[in-house]
Amino acid sequence: MAGLKIENLEKKFVKKGKGKEEDSFVLAIQDIDLNVKDGEFVTILGPSGCGKTTLLRIIAGLETYSDGNIYLNGEKITGPSPKRGMVFQEYSLFPWKTVLENVMFGPLMQGATKEEAKTKALPYISLVGLSDFINSYPYELSGGMKQRVAIARALANEPDIILMDEPFGALDAQTRNNLQKELLRIWQEEKRTIIFVTHSVDEAVFLSDRIIILTGRPGTVKKEIPINIPRPRDRTRPEENAIRNEVLHLLDSARCAID
Repeated sequence: MAGLKIENLEKKFVKKGKGKEEDSFVLAIQDIDLNVKDGEFVTILGPSGCGKTTLLRIIAGLETYSDGNIYLNGEKITGPSPKRGMVFQEYSLFPWKTVLENVMFGPLMQGATKEEAKTKALPYISLVGLSDFINSYPYELSGGMKQRVAIARALANEPDIILMDEPFGALDAQTRNNLQKELLRIWQEEKRTIIFVTHSVDEAVFLSDRIIILTGRPGTVKKEIPINIPRPRDRTRPEENAIRNEVLHLLDSARCAID
Protein backbone atom coordinates (compact mmCIF):
# COMPACT_ATOMS: atom_id res chain seq x y z
CA MET A 1 0.00 0.00 0.00
CA ALA A 2 1.34 3.46 -0.91
CA GLY A 3 1.56 5.92 1.95
CA LEU A 4 2.07 5.52 5.69
CA LYS A 5 0.48 2.64 7.61
CA ILE A 6 0.62 2.41 11.42
CA GLU A 7 -0.76 -0.66 13.21
CA ASN A 8 -1.28 -1.01 17.00
CA LEU A 9 1.75 1.16 17.72
CA GLU A 10 2.94 1.35 21.31
CA LYS A 11 5.88 3.08 23.00
CA LYS A 12 7.06 2.51 26.55
CA PHE A 13 9.84 4.52 28.17
CA VAL A 14 11.89 2.89 30.91
CA LYS A 15 11.89 4.75 34.23
CA LYS A 16 15.01 3.73 36.12
CA GLY A 17 14.47 2.74 39.73
CA LYS A 18 16.58 4.21 42.54
CA GLY A 19 18.51 2.01 44.90
CA LYS A 20 16.70 -1.33 45.24
CA GLU A 21 13.63 -0.12 43.39
CA GLU A 22 12.86 -1.99 40.19
CA ASP A 23 12.70 -0.22 36.85
CA SER A 24 9.20 0.82 35.81
CA PHE A 25 7.66 1.87 32.52
CA VAL A 26 5.87 4.98 31.29
CA LEU A 27 3.42 4.27 28.49
CA ALA A 28 3.62 7.20 26.06
CA ILE A 29 1.41 6.02 23.19
CA GLN A 30 -0.80 2.97 22.83
CA ASP A 31 -2.87 1.23 20.13
CA ILE A 32 -2.18 3.88 17.47
CA ASP A 33 -3.79 2.88 14.17
CA LEU A 34 -3.39 5.38 11.35
CA ASN A 35 -3.22 5.43 7.56
CA VAL A 36 -1.93 8.46 5.65
CA LYS A 37 -2.35 8.55 1.89
CA ASP A 38 0.32 9.67 -0.55
CA GLY A 39 0.25 13.46 -0.90
CA GLU A 40 -2.04 14.00 2.09
CA PHE A 41 -1.55 16.83 4.62
CA VAL A 42 -2.34 15.44 8.08
CA THR A 43 -2.05 17.35 11.35
CA ILE A 44 -1.76 15.77 14.81
CA LEU A 45 -3.26 17.58 17.80
CA GLY A 46 -3.57 16.57 21.43
CA PRO A 47 -2.95 17.63 25.04
CA SER A 48 0.61 18.35 26.19
CA GLY A 49 2.45 15.13 26.96
CA CYS A 50 0.15 12.92 24.87
CA GLY A 51 2.97 11.62 22.65
CA LYS A 52 2.66 13.76 19.50
CA THR A 53 6.40 14.34 19.17
CA THR A 54 7.17 10.76 20.19
CA LEU A 55 4.92 9.50 17.38
CA LEU A 56 6.58 11.82 14.88
CA ARG A 57 10.07 10.70 15.96
CA ILE A 58 9.04 7.06 15.60
CA ILE A 59 7.86 7.73 12.04
CA ALA A 60 11.17 9.48 11.35
CA GLY A 61 13.05 6.46 12.70
CA LEU A 62 14.68 8.56 15.44
CA GLU A 63 12.86 6.66 18.20
CA THR A 64 12.22 2.93 18.56
CA TYR A 65 8.78 1.54 19.34
CA SER A 66 7.81 -1.17 21.81
CA ASP A 67 5.06 -2.93 19.89
CA GLY A 68 3.09 -2.76 16.65
CA ASN A 69 4.17 -2.10 13.08
CA ILE A 70 4.82 0.95 10.92
CA TYR A 71 5.36 0.99 7.16
CA LEU A 72 6.06 3.64 4.54
CA ASN A 73 5.13 2.60 1.00
CA GLY A 74 5.17 -1.04 2.11
CA GLU A 75 8.64 -0.86 3.71
CA LYS A 76 8.87 -1.40 7.47
CA ILE A 77 10.39 1.54 9.36
CA THR A 78 13.26 0.38 11.55
CA GLY A 79 15.50 3.46 11.65
CA PRO A 80 16.30 6.83 10.04
CA SER A 81 16.10 7.22 6.27
CA PRO A 82 16.37 10.11 3.79
CA LYS A 83 12.92 8.99 2.59
CA ARG A 84 11.56 10.69 5.73
CA GLY A 85 12.48 14.37 6.14
CA MET A 86 12.14 16.10 9.52
CA VAL A 87 11.65 19.81 10.24
CA PHE A 88 12.03 20.79 13.90
CA GLN A 89 10.80 23.83 15.80
CA GLU A 90 14.37 24.93 16.63
CA TYR A 91 15.57 25.05 12.97
CA SER A 92 18.60 22.75 13.60
CA LEU A 93 20.75 24.52 11.01
CA PHE A 94 24.53 24.30 11.01
CA PRO A 95 25.61 27.80 12.13
CA TRP A 96 28.98 27.56 10.37
CA LYS A 97 27.40 26.76 7.00
CA THR A 98 25.72 29.14 4.55
CA VAL A 99 22.14 28.71 3.37
CA LEU A 100 23.40 26.90 0.28
CA GLU A 101 25.73 24.66 2.27
CA ASN A 102 22.97 23.77 4.75
CA VAL A 103 20.62 22.71 1.94
CA MET A 104 23.41 20.83 0.13
CA PHE A 105 24.21 18.80 3.23
CA GLY A 106 21.62 16.04 2.73
CA PRO A 107 22.46 15.26 -0.91
CA LEU A 108 26.18 15.26 -0.04
CA MET A 109 25.53 12.72 2.74
CA GLN A 110 23.74 10.56 0.17
CA GLY A 111 26.83 10.51 -2.03
CA ALA A 112 26.22 13.39 -4.45
CA THR A 113 29.19 15.40 -5.68
CA LYS A 114 29.38 19.06 -4.66
CA GLU A 115 28.18 20.12 -8.10
CA GLU A 116 25.30 17.62 -8.04
CA ALA A 117 24.31 18.72 -4.52
CA LYS A 118 24.38 22.38 -5.55
CA THR A 119 22.27 21.65 -8.63
CA LYS A 120 19.74 19.87 -6.42
CA ALA A 121 19.75 22.51 -3.66
CA LEU A 122 19.32 25.68 -5.70
CA PRO A 123 15.76 25.00 -6.97
CA TYR A 124 14.56 24.30 -3.41
CA ILE A 125 16.18 27.47 -2.11
CA SER A 126 14.35 29.31 -4.88
CA LEU A 127 11.13 27.50 -3.99
CA VAL A 128 11.27 28.89 -0.43
CA GLY A 129 12.13 32.38 -1.69
CA LEU A 130 15.75 32.65 -0.49
CA SER A 131 17.73 32.81 -3.73
CA ASP A 132 19.18 36.18 -2.69
CA PHE A 133 20.50 34.70 0.55
CA ILE A 134 22.38 31.58 -0.56
CA ASN A 135 25.68 32.89 0.89
CA SER A 136 24.16 34.11 4.18
CA TYR A 137 24.76 32.38 7.51
CA PRO A 138 21.95 31.48 9.93
CA TYR A 139 22.82 34.33 12.32
CA GLU A 140 22.11 36.76 9.48
CA LEU A 141 18.57 35.44 8.95
CA SER A 142 15.26 36.06 10.71
CA GLY A 143 13.42 33.20 12.40
CA GLY A 144 11.05 32.81 9.47
CA MET A 145 13.94 32.70 6.99
CA LYS A 146 15.72 30.06 9.08
CA GLN A 147 12.63 27.89 8.99
CA ARG A 148 12.46 28.31 5.20
CA VAL A 149 16.03 27.01 5.02
CA ALA A 150 15.04 24.04 7.20
CA ILE A 151 12.14 23.26 4.84
CA ALA A 152 14.39 23.55 1.77
CA ARG A 153 16.94 21.26 3.41
CA ALA A 154 14.27 18.63 4.06
CA LEU A 155 13.00 18.89 0.47
CA ALA A 156 16.51 18.58 -1.02
CA ASN A 157 16.65 14.98 0.17
CA GLU A 158 13.54 14.39 -1.97
CA PRO A 159 11.78 12.42 0.79
CA ASP A 160 8.54 10.50 0.41
CA ILE A 161 7.16 12.18 3.54
CA ILE A 162 7.96 15.35 5.49
CA LEU A 163 7.47 15.37 9.27
CA MET A 164 7.08 18.78 10.90
CA ASP A 165 7.21 19.21 14.69
CA GLU A 166 5.66 22.59 15.57
CA PRO A 167 7.82 24.29 12.93
CA PHE A 168 6.19 27.71 13.35
CA GLY A 169 5.70 27.63 17.12
CA ALA A 170 8.48 30.11 17.92
CA LEU A 171 7.45 32.70 15.33
CA ASP A 172 5.36 35.85 15.69
CA ALA A 173 1.74 35.69 14.49
CA GLN A 174 2.25 37.55 11.20
CA THR A 175 5.33 35.52 10.19
CA ARG A 176 3.54 32.34 11.20
CA ASN A 177 0.51 33.14 9.02
CA ASN A 178 2.74 33.99 6.08
CA LEU A 179 4.72 30.76 6.41
CA GLN A 180 1.53 28.72 6.64
CA LYS A 181 0.53 30.08 3.24
CA GLU A 182 4.04 29.46 1.87
CA LEU A 183 4.01 25.90 3.18
CA LEU A 184 0.70 25.21 1.43
CA ARG A 185 2.08 26.63 -1.82
CA ILE A 186 5.19 24.43 -1.54
CA TRP A 187 3.11 21.37 -0.63
CA GLN A 188 0.81 21.90 -3.62
CA GLU A 189 3.82 22.25 -5.94
CA GLU A 190 5.81 19.33 -4.53
CA LYS A 191 2.88 16.92 -3.92
CA ARG A 192 4.66 15.39 -0.91
CA THR A 193 2.99 13.84 2.10
CA ILE A 194 3.18 16.03 5.22
CA ILE A 195 2.52 15.06 8.84
CA PHE A 196 2.40 18.20 10.94
CA VAL A 197 2.35 18.50 14.75
CA THR A 198 1.02 21.70 16.33
CA HIS A 199 -0.73 23.04 19.43
CA SER A 200 -2.63 25.60 17.33
CA VAL A 201 -6.17 24.59 16.40
CA ASP A 202 -6.41 27.52 13.97
CA GLU A 203 -3.23 26.38 12.20
CA ALA A 204 -4.46 22.79 11.97
CA VAL A 205 -7.80 23.78 10.42
CA PHE A 206 -6.17 26.20 7.98
CA LEU A 207 -3.56 23.72 6.72
CA SER A 208 -4.90 20.19 6.89
CA ASP A 209 -6.74 17.65 4.80
CA ARG A 210 -7.36 15.77 8.03
CA ILE A 211 -6.81 16.34 11.76
CA ILE A 212 -5.93 13.48 14.11
CA ILE A 213 -6.90 14.13 17.74
CA LEU A 214 -4.93 12.17 20.34
CA THR A 215 -6.10 11.43 23.87
CA GLY A 216 -4.08 12.27 26.98
CA ARG A 217 -1.21 9.95 27.87
CA PRO A 218 -1.01 7.22 26.87
CA GLY A 219 -1.89 8.83 23.57
CA THR A 220 -4.20 6.99 21.21
CA VAL A 221 -6.41 8.21 18.37
CA LYS A 222 -9.54 9.82 19.82
CA LYS A 223 -11.01 11.02 16.52
CA GLU A 224 -10.11 11.78 12.92
CA ILE A 225 -11.67 14.93 11.45
CA PRO A 226 -11.63 15.40 7.65
CA ILE A 227 -11.59 19.00 6.45
CA ASN A 228 -13.43 19.13 3.14
CA ILE A 229 -13.11 22.89 2.66
CA PRO A 230 -11.53 24.05 -0.60
CA ARG A 231 -8.30 26.03 -0.55
CA PRO A 232 -7.44 28.87 -0.27
CA ARG A 233 -9.29 28.93 3.04
CA ASP A 234 -10.77 31.90 4.83
CA ARG A 235 -10.25 31.73 8.61
CA THR A 236 -13.53 33.61 9.20
CA ARG A 237 -15.69 31.17 7.24
CA PRO A 238 -18.50 29.59 9.35
CA GLU A 239 -17.52 26.06 8.26
CA GLU A 240 -14.00 26.59 9.60
CA ASN A 241 -15.33 28.03 12.86
CA ALA A 242 -17.53 24.94 13.28
CA ILE A 243 -14.53 22.62 12.86
CA ARG A 244 -12.43 24.71 15.26
CA ASN A 245 -15.19 24.47 17.87
CA GLU A 246 -15.42 20.70 17.43
CA VAL A 247 -11.65 20.30 17.77
CA LEU A 248 -11.50 22.53 20.87
CA HIS A 249 -14.30 20.51 22.49
CA LEU A 250 -12.44 17.25 21.79
CA LEU A 251 -9.19 18.66 23.17
CA ASP A 252 -10.95 19.89 26.31
CA SER A 253 -12.45 16.45 26.92
CA ALA A 254 -9.02 14.84 26.35
CA ARG A 255 -7.45 17.19 28.90
CA CYS A 256 -10.21 16.52 31.45
CA ALA A 257 -9.51 12.80 31.16
CA ILE A 258 -5.96 13.29 32.50
CA ASP A 259 -6.62 16.08 35.05
